[in-house]
Amino acid sequence: MRRVFGAKKNKEPLPTIQDATDRINKRGESVDEKIKKLDAELARYKEQIKRTRPGPAQEAVKARAMRVLKQKRMYEGQRDMMYNQTFNLDQVSFATEGLKDAQQTMSALKSANKELKGITKKMNISDIDSMQDEMMDMMDISSEIQESLGRSYSVPDDIDEDELMGELDALEADMGAETESDAMPSYLQPEKEHDLQPELDLPAAPSGHAAAAEDELALPPVPRAFG
Repeated sequence: MRRVFGAKKNKEPLPTIQDATDRINKRGESVDEKIKKLDAELARYKEQIKRTRPGPAQEAVKARAMRVLKQKRMYEGQRDMMYNQTFNLDQVSFATEGLKDAQQTMSALKSANKELKGITKKMNISDIDSMQDEMMDMMDISSEIQESLGRSYSVPDDIDEDELMGELDALEADMGAETESDAMPSYLQPEKEHDLQPELDLPAAPSGHAAAAEDELALPPVPRAFG
């Protein structure tokens, strides 16, 4: 059967937008190269026309230049057409990518919406309000307990403020007296200059005959030992 009808050929995959864009860009580069060569040739003809005198030779150069200029215009038209095709393909590519992004966004939103519904079904707003009320009551009870535990039992409520101020003044006076008694005693304090003067008035040393009399009354010297 295959020999009679032939085998079924596999279809080639359709070109993508990127494939078409790449192919057109390659063609555009080839056309740009051709236009550059034609520009260089026109520049040479332009110089020849300037150097050539009017006449048949100059007219021949002008004819060749016109032919090259027509080719350049044709290639420029093709290049503009390919640029327009590339622009259209880019627009289609941007639109396609935008639609793909929108599709992914919608899928993500649907998944998130489904997940949120599952979570909210497990939660009840009345239970949350009840829990919040219980928490507020527990906080109030805790405050009352702390206030009760911090109450003082040794201070009566009927104390006179004037009486307290009098006791405070007496306490300050006692503290001042203790400070004065804790000062350095008088025998350790440095004495003033006029207090030391009487003690420093000692009798003068004897001189002359008085000194000789004292030497006569003195004891004889101790003899030295001879070894």
